[in-house]
Amino acid sequence: MEPSRPARDSLAIRIAGEIALSEKPGESLRKWRREFSLKQVEVSNRIGISSSVLSDYEGGRRPNPGANFIQKIVTAILDADQETGGFNIQRYASLSGSAEPHPSILAIHEYFSSVPLSTFYDNIGGSEIVAGPEGITGYTVVDSILAITTLSPGDLFKLYGQSTSRALIFTNVSRGESPLVAMRVVSPTPSAVILHGISSEALWEHAPSLASISGFSLGVVDTPLDTLLSNLQSTH
Repeated sequence: MEPSRPARDSLAIRIAGEIALSEKPGESLRKWRREFSLKQVEVSNRIGISSSVLSDYEGGRRPNPGANFIQKIVTAILDADQETGGFNIQRYASLSGSAEPHPSILAIHEYFSSVPLSTFYDNIGGSEIVAGPEGITGYTVVDSILAITTLSPGDLFKLYGQSTSRALIFTNVSRGESPLVAMRVVSPTPSAVILHGISSEALWEHAPSLASISGFSLGVVDTPLDTLLSNLQSTH
């Protein structure tokens, strides 16, 4: 089923606004192109420029893109998605419909541009156990006990905010069995799962293999919760 016109228009406004308002519009542009799994040449061909020109914009080597250029880019991205069934447009429509935070969510944030996972781990004082995607565009801190006991299947998308390209940080874990098993059987999966309050030595022995199979980064962070939330705030 193709996405509705209102869903597409709403997403177009959101993407264009984020690029225009970003302090680094080129990075935001790159973020959205990658969110839709498009290569530079695919987008540049649609708007009639070379891929090197698009690369210059994304890398900040050209002046900030104007409104007309942003409109062309957004249209090209959404056209490409709609021609293949509109999966991503529908996905974002589902995510945006989950505006009311679930009680298990302790903190949630979206970044204007992709943040390297290595930088994210450094900023929160965490350690990566299994490598995954290079970057994230947001994070959610989840009380795992509340999530397990109160989260319905229909509430799952609320954990992902506005994008699945994010780190899900689970608190109240002992060894990490429950979050890892849950992430193995649900769809979609995040870019990273980070377990709070445990060390790598206390990690469930099967956690790394499950993370590798699922394709997300796995990490641990063993700082007090208040410190973690403060460190996360500093990444905004």
